[in-house]
Order: sequence, then C-alpha cells, then structure tokens
Amino acid sequence: MPDFITLDALVRNTVASNPAKTAIIDDQSSLTYAEFDALIDRVAAALQAEGLQPRDVISISAYSTIQYAATFLGALRAGVAVAPLAPSSTPNDFAAMLRDCAPKILFMDGTAAALMGEAVNGVDKRVALDDSDFGVAFSAWTAAASATPAPVAVDPEWVFNIIYSSGTTGTPKGIVHTHGMRWRQYGQLDPLGYGPDAVTVLSTPLYSNTTLVCFNPTFAGGGTVVLMKKFDARGLLELSEKHRATHAMLVPVQYRRIMNVPDFDSFDLSSYVMKFSTSAPFAAVLKADILKRWPGGLTEYYGMTEGGGTCHLLAHEHPDKLHTVGQPAPGHEIRLLDEDGKEVAPGEIGEVYGHSPVIMQGYLNQAGKTAETFWHDATGKRFVRTGDVGRFDEDGFLTLMDRKKDMIISGGFNIYPSDLEAVLVGHEDVLEAAVVAMPSEEWGETPVGFVVLKPGAAVDAATLKAWLNSRIGKFQRVAEIVFADTLPRSAIGKVLKRELRDSRLAAG
Repeated sequence: MPDFITLDALVRNTVASNPAKTAIIDDQSSLTYAEFDALIDRVAAALQAEGLQPRDVISISAYSTIQYAATFLGALRAGVAVAPLAPSSTPNDFAAMLRDCAPKILFMDGTAAALMGEAVNGVDKRVALDDSDFGVAFSAWTAAASATPAPVAVDPEWVFNIIYSSGTTGTPKGIVHTHGMRWRQYGQLDPLGYGPDAVTVLSTPLYSNTTLVCFNPTFAGGGTVVLMKKFDARGLLELSEKHRATHAMLVPVQYRRIMNVPDFDSFDLSSYVMKFSTSAPFAAVLKADILKRWPGGLTEYYGMTEGGGTCHLLAHEHPDKLHTVGQPAPGHEIRLLDEDGKEVAPGEIGEVYGHSPVIMQGYLNQAGKTAETFWHDATGKRFVRTGDVGRFDEDGFLTLMDRKKDMIISGGFNIYPSDLEAVLVGHEDVLEAAVVAMPSEEWGETPVGFVVLKPGAAVDAATLKAWLNSRIGKFQRVAEIVFADTLPRSAIGKVLKRELRDSRLAAG
C-alpha cells in the first residue's frame, strides 16, 4: 500500500489531474472536483477562523447534501474530527451524544433541527447547512471563495470520525476511527473497482459507517458520488440509469424494496460493476434474485463498525454460498470461541472474534466498555468481540446464527431466531419476520414470531403458527405469531427487536 495520505488530499490530487470531472451530485446541484475542493477549502478556512484547532471536534446532523460532504472533508483538511449524528435519534440520545463528543460547532439542516428541538441547546455555535434559521447560514459562514486554509500536517493517529452505534441495545457509544485506520480501508481500491470511472449512488445516511465505507474510497479513487437525501426504490433505479452508476451500497431491506418494483427489469442497469450490502441479515433468496436480474457483482460485507475481522461474500463468484457471509478478507482473521475462550472445532458454533489492521481506537470516554470489547490471545494479538455467533463450513465460509444477545434459551436449549425466521419467510404469505425471546414461567424464555404479511395474504396467525411449528424441532416451537404492519428498523435497516419485545410486553 502507498504511504499514508489523507482523504481530502486525495481529492486535491484529482483536482490536479482532472479538475473538470464531476465529484459529487445531490438533488439540487453538482460540483466538479475543482469546485468541490474549493468549497472544502472554504470550510477548512472558516473553521480555522472560528479558532478551531487540530483534534477539536465538530458534529453534523443533516440529510445528505453537497454541503454536508464538504463540511465533513473540510473538517478533515483542518485536522478536525467529525462526529456525524443521526437525525433519527431520540432527542435524549442526541443530547447525550453532544455531551459525549463536545463539538465546538454543530452543523444541521432545518429538518433535523426541528426533530431534535431543545436537544441542540448544548452547543453555542450553530451553522445551518441549508441556510435555514437554525443558525448562521452556511453560505454566509463559509470563508470567501479565494480563502486558503493554513496547511495542517495530519497525524495518522488523529481522529477521523466518531461514529455512534445505532443504539439498538441502549445508549449509543462513540466509536473512534483514526485517519490511519480509514486509510487502510480506502487505500486498497482496485479489487473493488473504485477508480476514476466509478459512479457510486449512496442512499444510506452519511452518519453511518455503512455509507462511509463506499463514500471514502469513491473520493479516494477520483470517482463520482451521487447522494440521495432520502431512499426511494424507484428513485434509486432512476438515478442509477441517469448517471450510469457503477457502484451502490444498499442494506438488505432496500434491496428487497428495489427488487419488488414492478417494472424493475425495464431499467438499464448495465453500467453496474459492483453492488454492496452490510449491516443486517441478507436472505439467500434475495441475493439470488439480485444476481439473476441486476447486472454486475454483489459483495456482502460482514463486520463491525468497531473494526476487527471482516468477511466478504463475493456472491457472484460463490452462488452456492449465499446462505453465508463469506470468508475472512485478506489480512483479516476470524476465530470462533466458546464460553471459556477456547476455539471451537470446525462446524461447531462459537462467538465471532475478529482481528485485522482495521480496528477502532476505542469508545469515546468509555475505557471500561472499550476493554470489554477487546480480547487478546496468548500472543497479545488484539481481537474485537462481535457478540455474534456462527460456524465455519468445510470451505471456510462463515454462517451467522444470530447476535449472542438474541439467542433464546428455552428449557435449557439454545434457539437461534435466524433459523426460525428463515423458515417463516419461506411461507408464501410472509413478507418478513423477526423472532424474539419473550419471558415464560415454564421455560424461562420462549420464542414469539412477529410477521409482516404480503399484500392480499389470507393466512391467519394460528394457521401460520401451526405451519411453522410442524417444520422445526419440538424445542424450537414458537408460542405465538403476532402480525405487524411493519417491523421497526434503524435507519440502516436493522430490526429493532428490543422494540418488538417491549411493545408486546406492554400489550400484556
């Protein structure tokens, strides 16, 4: 890999070689690399004029726009870390994240600001990315067009970003990534096709690591980023056709909605080189449909925002392994350990631990939780505990069972919800399903299935329960099937099982 270079410097390299190339497109406008780099300079200069020093922090909470992207990269150019926060957070969580990362400036748009209300009051300096009345208008705040920031020699160990966990299991934790870690991710571009010809459509939000793992390398390789402010299945297809997209990052629920567009096959998607997915379970039948009908390759990533070991499933190369998340990526190591920290035999189930050069610095202000997440083997090698359980097949492909915390222990038996969910979605009337542990006086815990039916479905809950229980082991049988209009999800598609459990308990 070449020597370390910052992401904003790679943008500047493209300015030198191809200044008129389109760098970024949103729903309002587009900028060439020369124009985008100048806007990055204006942000960096404005931050310095505000007195921010290298290693200070700013926060951004807004929907994806050119101004958002320029603010992110402008902060990096000034040596300032970025804490992107989810506009979908609860106000309480938002306020807690602001207290945790202590940004010098908060950048928001009017929509996000209205959702957060008084939670933004902890930061005095505010800038409105959309020139709304949230704060100082971005267009007025940025430095003059001719402004040049003072050069900053960024150390690879400085903080690049603080990504907050989704909060599906409690208060979000700030995951700290350094410039060096990010460089190790986007410094290897060729195998994934991230070169000057790449056109990447991004519909997931910029506060998510899911998005950044494609956003960063597209700019690093001199490609074009197309931002969607809000995901829409038909809209993504239209953008892909219009801009001759080569790459996209989509979570499984988005793929499902796209593949269900009635006239999907009428769109010209022949420009696609590679599509990516991560962040949530990806059904094998859906992967197969994508491979059949959507040109280009399909890569599934399995890993943690915290880093550690990552698996890649190159689905187009291994159509017989679609039920897995693939093999460890080059330079990555995955171990499956039992409750005593001993490696399990091939084919046996264990908790997933991962090691690689790409590991977070730690959780911000939480040394105890950082220590709990890391595990060291006898040689001192550092691994990240994932909390997932899985097993390797004879070819070294990893099949995930579930999150360890989601495993149901009923009458002394371990039940993996994913096994039951896979059977449920095989029913002709079931669109999607989630199985959750509910308390049971007799068994300790018992599985309950939450199901979203396909339009026009006629099956009733009792019939579906009997159908499922006739196809699984006696100890796996669900106590109840509950119909739902939708399954609660995070912004990147993870089913919020805690919300399902809590709502059912509240209902009695």
